[in-house]
Amino acid sequence: MGKVTEVLLSWPGVMSGPHRFGGIEFVVDGREIGHLHGEQLVDLLLPKAKRDDAVNVGKAKAHHILPDSGWVSIYLNTEEDVAHALELLRFNYERFAKGKEEI
Repeated sequence: MGKVTEVLLSWPGVMSGPHRFGGIEFVVDGREIGHLHGEQLVDLLLPKAKRDDAVNVGKAKAHHILPDSGWVSIYLNTEEDVAHALELLRFNYERFAKGKEEI
């Protein structure tokens, strides 16, 4: 299990399962936080302003297939990439988790 998977599954209420386009998705309260393709690529959907900010400051790239959407891709090449991915995944977790506990 890779670091991103390990961290996500440590958050209360997060479940994992197969993603419809391959890889593994992480869900809380029925909403997808994001998904992994192997342990090298994270894709997640963000609100437009957050997506634009993440891309502009270099925390993510426009999605590898849907570059004009709210989706972003993060290639996990460095520890900094992993930190950015976890930060943005946590953002989605905070938006979607109902009755979350302190982590």
